[in-house]
Order: sequence, then structure tokens, then C-alpha cells
Amino acid sequence: MANSERTFIAIKPDGVQRNLVGEIIKRLEQKGFCLIAMKLIQASEDLLKEHYIDLKDRPFFAGLVKYMQSGPVVATVWEGLNVVKTGRVMLGETNPGESKPGTIRGDFCIQVGRNFIHGSDSVESAEKEIGLWFQPEELVDYKSCAQNWIYE
Repeated sequence: MANSERTFIAIKPDGVQRNLVGEIIKRLEQKGFCLIAMKLIQASEDLLKEHYIDLKDRPFFAGLVKYMQSGPVVATVWEGLNVVKTGRVMLGETNPGESKPGTIRGDFCIQVGRNFIHGSDSVESAEKEIGLWFQPEELVDYKSCAQNWIYE
């Protein structure tokens, strides 16, 4: 598909514990994005420190890493036209209190410390995050039969 891109979306431990994995996948699939990788993982401290390296000097960094290690994470990769930007819009604001109803965080979250989902904020960060969480052979390259009904 021309102009297609990929994004990394992780359902954090609170989203997994609240049984919202299926709802998140459903919303992204219904939008028309293609799931090309998914795994349930107990993330290591090293992986999380690397993933959140841009936040390492923030006072909440240690707590964030601890929270992300508190349970399993569902790591996913999605493909589609403008999937990074559109995915972020679908997630809502980092602070759920500022998220609109209809967004994932607007519908299911109350506090920023339990905003239960992460989405890449740029194509460049998506490439980096996908490389951190997945090996190249874990990404499935296929054409969905629905593409002709989603894209012109």
C-alpha cells in the first residue's frame, strides 16, 4: 500500500488487568488499520529504561518503569495510512482528564498515571520502538483483503 507507515502501540499492565485488550484491538481494526505483530510480554527493566529513555531525567521515571513491570504488556504493531497520527488521536491525550469522549483514554481512563496505553508519537519513534520490542521476523507482511474496501 502506497504511503503506508507503521506504529507501535502497547497496552500497559492496567489495560491488560482491566481486560481491555480486545476493545483496543477492535477499535484499531474497525478504523481499518492492519495488525502485523502482537505479543504478551513481561517487559524487562532494561527494555523499559530504553523505551522511556527520553524521560530518564523526569522525577516520575523510576515509578513509570516499576509500573510497567507490574504486569504483562501487550505489544502491537499496526500498519496503515497515517497510522501514527491517527492512532495518537484515537488514544486521546496523555492526561485522560483532557481526552475527549470517544477516544480510548477519554472512554476508559481517569488518571495520567493509569492511562493504560502507549502509542508512538512520530514515524521515527515508531521505528525505534518497533525495533526495541520486536525482532524483524516477528513482523508479518501481508495484504489484508479489506484494503480495497478501506483505501481508494
